[in-house]
Amino acid sequence: MPTQVRIFTSPRSLGETLSAPIQLSPATPRSVPEFPELPKPTTVSPSPKARQHAMSEAYHDDKPKGGVTYAHQDDLPKLPIPPLEVSCEKYLTALKPLQSAREHAETRHAVQAFLRNEGPELNEKLKKYAEARTSYIEQFWYDSYLNFDNPVVLNLNPFFLLEDDPTPARNNQVTRAASLVVSALEFVRAVRKEELPPDTVKGTPLCMYQYSRLFGTARVPTDAGCQIEQDPESKHIIVMCHGQFYWFDVLDDNSDLIMTERDIAINLQTIIDDAAQTPIQEAAKGALGVLSTENRKVWSGLRDVLMREPGSNNADCLSFVDTALFVVCLDYSEPANAAALCQNMLCGTSEIEKGVQIGTCTNRWYDKLQIIVCKNGSAGINFEHTGVDGHTVLRFASDLYTDTILRFARTINGKAPTLWASTSPDPSKRDPESFGDVSTTPHKLEWDMLPELRIAVRFAETRLADLIEQNEFQCLDFGAYGKNFITSMGFSPDAFVQMAFQAAYYGLYGRIECTYEPAMTKMYLHGRTEAIRTVSDESVNFVQTFWADNPAEQKIEALRKACQRHVATTRDCAKAQGCDRHLYALFCLWQRTVDEDVGSSVSGSNGYSSPVDNLSDRGSLVGSPPREPAYLLD
Repeated sequence: MPTQVRIFTSPRSLGETLSAPIQLSPATPRSVPEFPELPKPTTVSPSPKARQHAMSEAYHDDKPKGGVTYAHQDDLPKLPIPPLEVSCEKYLTALKPLQSAREHAETRHAVQAFLRNEGPELNEKLKKYAEARTSYIEQFWYDSYLNFDNPVVLNLNPFFLLEDDPTPARNNQVTRAASLVVSALEFVRAVRKEELPPDTVKGTPLCMYQYSRLFGTARVPTDAGCQIEQDPESKHIIVMCHGQFYWFDVLDDNSDLIMTERDIAINLQTIIDDAAQTPIQEAAKGALGVLSTENRKVWSGLRDVLMREPGSNNADCLSFVDTALFVVCLDYSEPANAAALCQNMLCGTSEIEKGVQIGTCTNRWYDKLQIIVCKNGSAGINFEHTGVDGHTVLRFASDLYTDTILRFARTINGKAPTLWASTSPDPSKRDPESFGDVSTTPHKLEWDMLPELRIAVRFAETRLADLIEQNEFQCLDFGAYGKNFITSMGFSPDAFVQMAFQAAYYGLYGRIECTYEPAMTKMYLHGRTEAIRTVSDESVNFVQTFWADNPAEQKIEALRKACQRHVATTRDCAKAQGCDRHLYALFCLWQRTVDEDVGSSVSGSNGYSSPVDNLSDRGSLVGSPPREPAYLLD
């Protein structure tokens, strides 16, 4: 069936909109550029079926060859499996400050029994399992995330804030968003052409595999858990405004940009103008993005509704969203402070007007990478966490911000530096025929709002609003001292801050809680993170000493010992010598054995199989049993 994705026509045709100068509303800063007339772009609507590719079809080789980006992949060591006795002892060490003497004695007895009985055999199975795999933890990691049924918003998806553009005139929504989109597309181009310089730590190269998972991906719920799908040839972006969806192509088949920053800004302003014409009541009823905040099983059932209706436009619309490079969320809000900005990037705002939800919480699609830009130009990133960690997205965010500044500098001084080994040819100087089969005209996705979907949107919005109201958001901008002062006093900044958290919590509640932070293990092939167990005998001694009536020298000495212990633990974890990932992998293997013994094992994975370990067609089930407990590995 040919695509039924329609070009939006209300309140006026796109031809009329694009052929006229942008009219600035009184509320729009004068720094929004007034663009000259441009010829109406040719409108071609490629079939979404041709756009959609599963993750498993996208990247079969775990160590891409050629190019600077993956130049060190072949040299990276595999994630090591620590000695079983060492992992068990570290487990006991982590538990000791959290347990009573009796509890710890019982735990130690259980660990010793494990080491005498099934432990060694299970560990040998893990070693054999790891021989034919890129990483012994990778498949278990994906299953842990993708078997998680609770909403991803506020539970899984992290966020980053971007600094304001240093040029005040560029801190308006349209200009800022267009600039960020162009920089993001240059980053996509660098990844695809393998021109992105590899990450390093003190000269040691890091695994770059996660960058191949950042764009064109979507977390797709099914009745047997989620899976990650990816279109490695994606050329379009989705723009959300007032809960409505729009798309247009931005890259050609060579991953070169086909639109200038000014062209993109025109499209974004056109979308804002069009979205504003929809009454708030109608916009709220059709805000399908809020469904991505639902329980994953519920969301899976609703996606089935979207896909199955005969003659419906919804399947094609859903395909355009799933296969987009990323989502740009244009919010009407203007966060007044850092706390409000953090809330907006994490989960959006909940605001009721005339009995209708008009907050930004419905202007999201949490199953994909999102670039969020507020009306005042404040910007951030919210991302789906399964395939990428914070370090990877931090590099993206950093390069994104830096490139917007350098690119603006090059408009003043053509010799200003650039981040990229090469850049796209200037689209304005290219023959439009060279762009290929693309559509640079913004299209609105016209969902067929079935009664079942309208009810689901209303209930999802209610649940999300309740969830948001249950949380408070604060941001501490501490200015008394910082990294340089802490370092000059002989402390690790990270360890110092972690001990501050411990002291603050103990001072408020009078108890110690299990705490951890992730340590990056990307010096290994397909490395993710290891859990740093923050609480130690030394940290407990510090917080108790700190809150007791002791001299300052004694408190500082206790702090120093606690920080030294934390630094030592961090170093072990960065070398993949922690205990959490090892013991979790053993647990997963044991769980499989149990399931096989009771005859309930299914040779399948609900998620995202390691592409080199399990080559399969889209949607195939490879790996672990369907209902493995979800232990989230950050």
